[in-house]
Amino acid sequence: MNIQAFVFNPFYENSYVLWDAAGHAIIVDPGCYEKYELDELDAFIQSKQLTVVAVVNTHCHIDHVLGNDAVKNKYGVKLWVPTREKEVLDAIPAYAPSYGFTGYRAAEVDEWFDEGALTFGTLTFQAIEVPGHSPGHMMFYHEPTKNLIGGDVLFRQSIGRTDLPGGNHEQLLKNIREKVYTLPNDVTVYPGHGPETTIGFEKQHNPFVRG
Repeated sequence: MNIQAFVFNPFYENSYVLWDAAGHAIIVDPGCYEKYELDELDAFIQSKQLTVVAVVNTHCHIDHVLGNDAVKNKYGVKLWVPTREKEVLDAIPAYAPSYGFTGYRAAEVDEWFDEGALTFGTLTFQAIEVPGHSPGHMMFYHEPTKNLIGGDVLFRQSIGRTDLPGGNHEQLLKNIREKVYTLPNDVTVYPGHGPETTIGFEKQHNPFVRG
């Protein structure tokens, strides 16, 4: 599996393009709001001659879904969203203008999914539900390459905020210990903000939750 990160929107959100050897790609958490951001994403996809096959969200806070509609329509693909994130997603149109996103367009969800295996092209991920930052937050673990697309659960020496609607601090800590820290120490975590890290490093150095 190949991975390319893009940093989009005022929240400095990490959007990811993941692709296999055949060039089949998925876009995870497209945060591209401005046209130049979408153009940057598309220029990369065209340069690698990738075929986008799906758009997938880890969770549905506004910074992670700003590009859902534009990306879905540009590539004519389905949007996959965690089932228990529906209420979070539905709330966005009411508050988007207050964050300055007056041009936000809600995208129609094609596939709601729960914890379990997800396959796109030749890439199969284990979708791991890790609520706490948001009610139905999913992380995507690609076991063959030991890569974890983490969203806003675990950051380098930090964790996702829990003060937004649907957040639960103790639940997040418990789930990190029981569902994330049980993965191998050499798994690389690609978070929704900031630099990548590893499970082993966070077990030793994360001030919020030690292994």
